Amino acid sequence: MGKTYERIDGRLRAFIEAQPLFFTATAPLAGDGTVNLSPKGLTGCFAVLDELTVAYLDFAGSNAETIAHLRENGRITLMWCAFQGPPNIVRVHGRGEPVFRDDPRFPELLTHFPDIDTAAHGLRAVIVVHAELVRDTCGYAVPFMAYENDRDLHGKRFAREDDASLSAYFTKKEHIASSIDGLPGLPLPLPPSTV
Repeated sequence: MGKTYERIDGRLRAFIEAQPLFFTATAPLAGDGTVNLSPKGLTGCFAVLDELTVAYLDFAGSNAETIAHLRENGRITLMWCAFQGPPNIVRVHGRGEPVFRDDPRFPELLTHFPDIDTAAHGLRAVIVVHAELVRDTCGYAVPFMAYENDRDLHGKRFAREDDASLSAYFTKKEHIASSIDGLPGLPLPLPPSTV
């Protein structure tokens, strides 16, 4: 039923790169802390960097739970489901880190995402995940669902922001600079983009 993989390549890589939706799960170290589970989409926001490293773009939103949890402990799981074609679920368990806009690695990381206009979405960071365990499972109970198109609302909302207004927007949000549980989140004010 399930299989463990030593690397992300071949059919496994092709499968995850073809999915229009994936999920991220993180949690704080505190046993009573808030577990976070987020859907991620937008064509071009995900990339396989090498056989054990993946990355995705972290865009503007109303919280920064994933960033806060990664800054505290680095634990993350990514999951993809086959909603069309043969059933399959793939999980990448690993250690992640947010690479912020003022990090020297940021410009090079962005070269892995040529098919998306990052300026239109209020890019906050690139989340880099180093895989420690890669597994698939059957996915027999996952329903068939059809992908129609990306929503254009996120781009319409954040394309009009510049660095200063985006930083002001984040400052007004309760759970951007700190998580629901009070962990440090997105560093503010937002540093200017290096690209």
